[in-house]
Amino acid sequence: MELSLCNISYSVPGKRILQNINESFKPGRFYGIIGPNGVGKSTLLKLLSGIEKPEQGEARLEGRDISAIPRKELARDVAVLQQGGLAPVGFTVKEIVRMGRFPYQSWLGGESADPEPLINEALESMGLTGLQHRRLHQLSGGERQRVALAKLMVQQPRILLLDEPTTYLDIGYQIQLLDNVRAWQKSEGLLVIAVLHDLNLAAMYADELIALHEGKVLARGVPDAVLQPDLIETMYETRATIIRHPELDVPQVMLAPGVIKSNGL
Repeated sequence: MELSLCNISYSVPGKRILQNINESFKPGRFYGIIGPNGVGKSTLLKLLSGIEKPEQGEARLEGRDISAIPRKELARDVAVLQQGGLAPVGFTVKEIVRMGRFPYQSWLGGESADPEPLINEALESMGLTGLQHRRLHQLSGGERQRVALAKLMVQQPRILLLDEPTTYLDIGYQIQLLDNVRAWQKSEGLLVIAVLHDLNLAAMYADELIALHEGKVLARGVPDAVLQPDLIETMYETRATIIRHPELDVPQVMLAPGVIKSNGL
């Protein structure tokens, strides 16, 4: 199932956020969206999910304008993990995960098949079986992110959109979350598009990177092609040295103190 952006532009009052974006995303691939704050990364994800509508162009799912697809139908194919994951509301873990079945429920809340085996499988996969009766506000940030991912798993999407999924997580939980996403993506052939601030994590997990700068795509390709010192300096106005990960053989970014301006450091 392919997603595409066709001549997309998007503005807010007084500012152009995205301009003439033309990109396609193939099934079974993990795409990382990178770039500094304010360049439109989260907006691009909202356009792909149909949360926002462009002022020009179309976001398309298998050639169909996403904005014309009924929300419940779209939710059977596209799942979104919003920035910050789940708010610490008073529902139990299992109740939250069960909410992921909403796209398949009748207006009375029932389903043609019993969803309990699927829900229990998602809980086990995310290591949440022992926490299923705990209230969400009793969990750590990392545990809540796992609940959010389990909720998306029972939604059974073919496309997964992640908006800064590692925000507020410590290093161990960041790796754990992305390991879980990558394993799920590989086992089900999902298309994953994730906004990632950490360039080193992006290089470790993404098949391709898309670098946004000033509302346009500055570069796209495998991590080795995109994570180049000159491109990083252009995007972030900071000096960078690229080394190799000793185990994964992917680029890793080492930053130096100081900010680069147009007239030098």
